[in-house]
Amino acid sequence: MRVSVRALIMKDDRLLLVNAFQRKKSDLWCAPGGGANDHVSLVDNLIREIHEETGLTVTVGDPVMINEFHAPSNKYHQVDLFFRCTIVSGEIDNNWIDPEGIVTERRFFSRSEMDTIRFKPDSLAKAAWGDEIVYDPLELLMR
Repeated sequence: MRVSVRALIMKDDRLLLVNAFQRKKSDLWCAPGGGANDHVSLVDNLIREIHEETGLTVTVGDPVMINEFHAPSNKYHQVDLFFRCTIVSGEIDNNWIDPEGIVTERRFFSRSEMDTIRFKPDSLAKAAWGDEIVYDPLELLMR
């Protein structure tokens, strides 16, 4: 099982999402973040991932959602832990380059715009605009 950390970053009632597919091979959007390295706190992993993918520096707040992705055909199982985060420095810059070359685009979306795009996990908007902790178990992995 893989553990991943992700950020729910709101600005002017808009949620920051990233397209995390090299060469923009997909129209699927997700919250910024990524795999947690061993022997590093979840918070420090998330701060690193956010900076790599967006150039932003954030503070990490409370956990908001637990989501499980899985692909039974290849035994893949990932647990994503989502935290509310606040930007402390930086701005979204389309010229920012993710050092791993995975994130190709980053953008803030309003709640109404979320209805016009593909995103994962399915409970993302509920967690971002809600005020309770969300558990989204065993969602099928999509590419």
